[in-house]
Amino acid sequence: MVTEACCTPAPPAAPTQVGKEEVLAGTKVYITGSASASAAVIMINDVFGFDAPLLRKLADKVAVEGGYFVVVPDVLKGDPFTGSFAAGDFGPWIAKHGAKDEALEMTRGVVEAVKDKGFGAVGCAGFCWGAKVAVCLGKEKDVRAVVQLHPSFVEKSDYEEVVVPIAVLAAPTDGVEQYEELLASRTEVKSFVKVFSDVRHGWTVRYEENDENDVEKANEAHKLMLDWFAKYL
Repeated sequence: MVTEACCTPAPPAAPTQVGKEEVLAGTKVYITGSASASAAVIMINDVFGFDAPLLRKLADKVAVEGGYFVVVPDVLKGDPFTGSFAAGDFGPWIAKHGAKDEALEMTRGVVEAVKDKGFGAVGCAGFCWGAKVAVCLGKEKDVRAVVQLHPSFVEKSDYEEVVVPIAVLAAPTDGVEQYEELLASRTEVKSFVKVFSDVRHGWTVRYEENDENDVEKANEAHKLMLDWFAKYL
């Protein structure tokens, strides 16, 4: 489901990144974690881009707490959404950034480059807009496991066609309940769906750092994501 909430920026957050930017498979990426890790995680940003402070903070967290080599590609090519949903800016912007075409191919290139580095086990986490890219990777077994966090732009066919273990962590407004029964019926595909009752869309990377409840709910989702990767990577 796509709503104005998809375009609500995160509260201000101080950059705390410990990784670095590089170019991988022709795509600018943020890399964090050890190159000798046993598995890798690709994180696909929401509409606000790969350099959002809370997203990079989470990438560092996944690297440290999960022990993964983490890559966040700039699939928006330096063009995050900066306009106003109410003013009608989102339509022209999203027309340039269809998650099923160029962004998906860029991400596939990054995944292959990561595999070439020796990481046979690669997972993908996608946030809002990026959740579409993540599930599409899971349809072709480009990655071993997928986690979607507050997904947007997803369709019934995504959950009919995904073939790797998939976890869906959503807000009440994300509309994923309609797919929960479908995923449960596909016993050949491991799946987990949790709809958090008291969070807003985007809460895992758009929380208020000084709000105890915000941080607690974000951390809960982060842990579930890490648990999923620990189980299937």
